[in-house]
Amino acid sequence: MSKTLKRLLFAGLISVSATAAALEVKSDAPQRYVVKDGDTLWGIAERYTDDAWQWPEIWYQNNQIKDPHLIFPGDVIGLVTINGETKATVMKRGAASRTVKLSPGNVKLQPTARIEPIESAIPAIPLDAIRGFLRDHRVVETKELNTAPRILAGDDGHLVMGAGNRVYARGDYGDEPAAAYGVFRQGQVYRDPETKEVLGLEALEVGLARVNAVDGDIMTLILERTTQQVNVGDRLLETEDRELITRYYPKPPSRDVTGQILAVSGGVTQVGQYDVVVINRGERDGIEPGSVLLIEKAGNVVYDKIAGEKVRLPNTRAGTLMVFRTFEKLSYALVMRATSPLRVADQFVTP
Repeated sequence: MSKTLKRLLFAGLISVSATAAALEVKSDAPQRYVVKDGDTLWGIAERYTDDAWQWPEIWYQNNQIKDPHLIFPGDVIGLVTINGETKATVMKRGAASRTVKLSPGNVKLQPTARIEPIESAIPAIPLDAIRGFLRDHRVVETKELNTAPRILAGDDGHLVMGAGNRVYARGDYGDEPAAAYGVFRQGQVYRDPETKEVLGLEALEVGLARVNAVDGDIMTLILERTTQQVNVGDRLLETEDRELITRYYPKPPSRDVTGQILAVSGGVTQVGQYDVVVINRGERDGIEPGSVLLIEKAGNVVYDKIAGEKVRLPNTRAGTLMVFRTFEKLSYALVMRATSPLRVADQFVTP
């Protein structure tokens, strides 16, 4: 067989393979779907494709619709054909209703043009499951927390304090103190299970304090709010000026990534749907909010009697997780699906 013919056959096989791998809309996907309160982007994506993380590939941003990348309750989503491919898109924006008084005791609901804030768009994933990790958790370098100003004492010698109490802190706050500080307590130190590298220290926010006065290296603060009792020795970190990301499309990472689940919220070892997990990959590995990863369970080790040796069976897919907050070396992710029991130390891979 000539080299030219071989190249043509190879090109043909590649073309067929690419066509077969093209993402398809489910055969039972709804022709029309009205978005409801409580829906998530992930849930809607699963109505249209088995691979929810590839939603951007089948989502058509209809330019005739305002904010076509956002989906609101009441919107009508439908299927359209674009350049020979079936896509999902917003077909029509939903209309809000207003009450018009006709006479005492009688009202009529009348559709009107809707004006809604972007915040009313449906989220990618259930926000109630991750809200605390968006706001109350932070991953820092060990040195950053250990050298931060510390709670020295409470008013009248109190050892534990709550909202409304005056507290005193001491430490290096730089050229001048900030107007407010988060009060943090040391959580878990995360290490990579293979390299043993320290990936970060989890700092848990227990309150917010406003600076009332400064005398040398001692600050007087008022605790504005607390989620737990504040203790002597708790640390002060400046409040973060960052946008809480709640809207993003699920998508595969930009490059191949493998790793392990380091921990699960609540300090347990079992992992289930909508549990928050910590993974040992972060921004330096190409992970970003919205990145989706497949969870794999290691295959069992069995004994091959003929060969007289132990053999590990192939890994099996066991679930899906979606990253919602990233740090340099690790990330927080939400388990979106668990098809078999999951545990800390289970592996994940790029879809």
